Amino acid sequence: MPYIDAKITKKLSDSEKDELKAAIGGSMALIGKPESYTMIGIQDGYTLYFGGNKLDEGAYVAVDVLGSGNPAGSEKFTKAVCNVLEEKLGIPGKNVYVEYRHTADWGWNGSNF
Repeated sequence: MPYIDAKITKKLSDSEKDELKAAIGGSMALIGKPESYTMIGIQDGYTLYFGGNKLDEGAYVAVDVLGSGNPAGSEKFTKAVCNVLEEKLGIPGKNVYVEYRHTADWGWNGSNF
């Protein structure tokens, strides 16, 4: 039931989006969630500012999950996401924010879990 909302400053090709989706989806186990129920949204060409300055290379990744937090898993996932963004897109970790949002209510297919 996770939803990953990735906002990326760089304009990405479809193949880069697919690679990013695969890498992030493959890392979901780090926070104890299955990739098979993960939805990922990627907004490229997004304008981000950090410290009052426009970022040419930056990202904001929001992670919405059902249930309570897993700090150790979140730490591993943040590291994995930052590594993927740097290796595949050249975005340095210092320009990446990862936010975790947890909820007790999540709906899918006409009902709630």
